[in-house]
Amino acid sequence: MFNGLIKNIGKVVSYTPPYLRIHSSLTPEIGESIAVNGACLSVVEIHHHEFVVEVSEETQKCIATENLCKQVHLEPAMRLGDKIDGHFLQGHIDSTGIIANIVEHTISVDFYIQAPKEILHLLVPKGSVGIDGISLTINEVRGDIFRLSIIPITFKESIFHTYRIHRRVNIETDMFTRSIAHILSIQKSQNLSWEQIDALTLSY
Repeated sequence: MFNGLIKNIGKVVSYTPPYLRIHSSLTPEIGESIAVNGACLSVVEIHHHEFVVEVSEETQKCIATENLCKQVHLEPAMRLGDKIDGHFLQGHIDSTGIIANIVEHTISVDFYIQAPKEILHLLVPKGSVGIDGISLTINEVRGDIFRLSIIPITFKESIFHTYRIHRRVNIETDMFTRSIAHILSIQKSQNLSWEQIDALTLSY
């Protein structure tokens, strides 16, 4: 579990699928989970100021692997008692989006992301979304494009300042929105009673 606050910017040393080697000041242990551009990956090797994570075939299908070449966002898994400043992220990337436009303002930068139609119903105005591992608020949804406003500190301290139009980004939708949508789809397909839906909800 993560909360979408980047702890370190890692430098990709090499990526030879399924192994991704990263230079970082973080010191994870073998077997630990770490979010790399939002994707939860397991540490399989430790080296001096470097570590290696394994990118499964399923993860490779879901993420923008072409971005595993220079810098990446890193966040270690949360520990019991950690402060929560963003929102809950599982590190399970739903899909990728494409930066359709970037508009700079005096105190923020707006990013317009084009999302695939299969996740549009999970993108809620004023709701939360994870973009390359960063917890952000969806300001607006129009058609297949949603707008994010990046504040100066996030823009400066992340690699968002390097992003350009047409870049693909990893998207993780809000886990609670996904759960509700899944329950409602079951209710619709199986004509469940609300009592049965309550039982399903309690199982999450």
